[in-house]
Amino acid sequence: MSSLGDALGYLAFKNPISQAVINTTYSLAKSTGIVSKQSNVVAKTTADTAKMVTNALPLWRLAGGNYNFVRLAGASGAAAVILGAIGSHRTLAIQDKGESKAIFETANRFHFFHSIALMAVPLAKRPVLTGSLMATGTLLFSGVLYYRALSGEKTLSRLAPMGGFCLIVAWLTLLL
Repeated sequence: MSSLGDALGYLAFKNPISQAVINTTYSLAKSTGIVSKQSNVVAKTTADTAKMVTNALPLWRLAGGNYNFVRLAGASGAAAVILGAIGSHRTLAIQDKGESKAIFETANRFHFFHSIALMAVPLAKRPVLTGSLMATGTLLFSGVLYYRALSGEKTLSRLAPMGGFCLIVAWLTLLL
C-alpha cells in the first residue's frame, strides 16, 4: 500500500477514535442481534478489519472507468480549500462586508459539499450525466458567487440559479 493509502487507512480506521467507533458499532450490532453472537465472523482486531475494508473497497476500483470524476473531486476539493483561504484573508469587494462574506461562505460551502459528492459519482447508475451536471452546477453556482464576493460585480449573478438548477437535477439523477 502506498504512503497515501497508509495515511488514509490510519485516518479512516487505525486511529483511536475510529477504533472506538468501530468497536462500539460492532458491540451494539452484536448486542442487538444484528450480528449473531455465535457468528464465525468476528473482528479479531480493528487493524485486521481496517486492512480487510481498505483492500476490498479501494475507491478507484469502485469507480470503474469513471475514475476521472474522483480526480475532478480531488482538484475541486483542493480548489475549495484554496479559495476558502483566499476568502478568509482577502478584503472582499462588496461595500457591505457582511453580505460579501456571507456570499463567499455560501459559495465555499456548496463547493466543498459537491466536491465530496463528486467522489461518489462513479457509483451512480448514470455517472457521466450525474457528474457532468454536478460539476457544471458547482462551477456556475459557486463560481458566480465567488466572483461576486471578490469583485463586487453582479453582472453574472443571473447564472447562479442555473447552477443551482443543475445541482438539483444532478441529485435527482440518483433516483433514476
